Amino acid sequence: MLEDIGIIFIASALINNFVFSRYLGLCIFFGVTKRMETAIGMSITFTSVMVISAALSWLVYYIIMIPLNLGFLKIVIFIGIVSGFVQAADTIMKKVTPGLYYKLGIYLALIVTNCIILAVPLINASEKYNLLQSLTFGLGAGAGFSLALVIMASIRERLELADVPKSFEGLPISFVLTGLIALAFLGFSGMIPL
Repeated sequence: MLEDIGIIFIASALINNFVFSRYLGLCIFFGVTKRMETAIGMSITFTSVMVISAALSWLVYYIIMIPLNLGFLKIVIFIGIVSGFVQAADTIMKKVTPGLYYKLGIYLALIVTNCIILAVPLINASEKYNLLQSLTFGLGAGAGFSLALVIMASIRERLELADVPKSFEGLPISFVLTGLIALAFLGFSGMIPL
């Protein structure tokens, strides 16, 4: 059982990284990686939302939806759960860290319908993970997304000092870098956790 938990964590964080292997969440990935501060803030927010929405979605899915044969509504229900939680996180962040709240701007609102956030409970349901496995998958996916944000933010901050050709400035060089990092993460695809 503990071995399965480790495999799920490593697979979701590195092998099947949502940004570099599944190419999900790129809007927020490119939007908040201009500065390390916003990348770290979004990492914490995203990971928290993933873990808590994974737990809430699992509880609703297996305690209410499956017994009532409402599995066909999982996308709508999961979006509702994530929306409620993100709204709460939005309000808390506005009160606790208003500076970070305004730096994240529109990207904070985009968490509600972000494909990564929605993918976590959907994958949990399709893989029939138990509660602990669902939490581990959410934590691993959040750790993988955080790793992607921090790597990209550190590179983009250094790029401000680099002599980048005019035609590659801004988003084009970010896409090139993302492709190169994705190639590096492809090296994890053959990794089998022991």
